[in-house]
Amino acid sequence: MQLKPLADRVVVRPLEETEQMKGGLYIPDTAKEKPQQGEVVAVGPGRMSDDGKRIEVELKVGDRVIYGKYSGTEVTVEDEDYLILRESDVLAVLGNAKK
Repeated sequence: MQLKPLADRVVVRPLEETEQMKGGLYIPDTAKEKPQQGEVVAVGPGRMSDDGKRIEVELKVGDRVIYGKYSGTEVTVEDEDYLILRESDVLAVLGNAKK
């Protein structure tokens, strides 16, 4: 990957929802909501505090996270969609995919 986030930003690969609902109905692309879960693929070094010390990001590459529906900036790199978020835009960590 060529994206290296700065400060307290993280790069997330959105996880797409399944196309079929429990009842067997298929949802067209136009009716799907934006994904709110993703996998962290890159983490910045952290932000600087007022006294000049670096505050490291708590998230790690491989964390599966939940973020706000309209948070971050969408980017496409090498035909793959990513979302660049501030650490504070991440609402929760679901678990760590890579141990």
